[in-house]
Amino acid sequence: MRQLLGSNFASKLLASILLASAPWVVSLAADSAPTKADPVWLTDTRASIKSNNYEQALKQLQSANEVNSADWNNLMGYSLRKKQPPDLAASEKYYQAALKIDPSHRSALEYYGELLLMKKDLPGAEAMLARLDKACRFGCEEYSDLKESIAKYQGKK
Repeated sequence: MRQLLGSNFASKLLASILLASAPWVVSLAADSAPTKADPVWLTDTRASIKSNNYEQALKQLQSANEVNSADWNNLMGYSLRKKQPPDLAASEKYYQAALKIDPSHRSALEYYGELLLMKKDLPGAEAMLARLDKACRFGCEEYSDLKESIAKYQGKK
């Protein structure tokens, strides 16, 4: 009995426990969700936008033609609003399409709010801010940015 309780027994018991738990550890890794990379069109378009090349971004988006994607519609709206000269009517159409696909799309809510300020529609921008407040729950960058844009707009009046 004394030999069973000795350090050799404890070592064997610990090794058995560790080996028995090994399949469980492996199964956790097998159940992990794979990471999903952004599609190439999205990565390329974001790079063009980051370098302020809105015409190139529009060409990339038109080539991808992902009309059922909220991100695609949002970036179309953004690029059309930021290019020179801006196309606010077309931009608005794409922001509305993005929000029809995903009513809580935070970037589309922010950028559509900014477009509404460009059109001197303060109540519309405030409505986008209210929707962002609900979409963000605990605050987010998009909410803060649109709130700041509204404050600047009100300060100019």
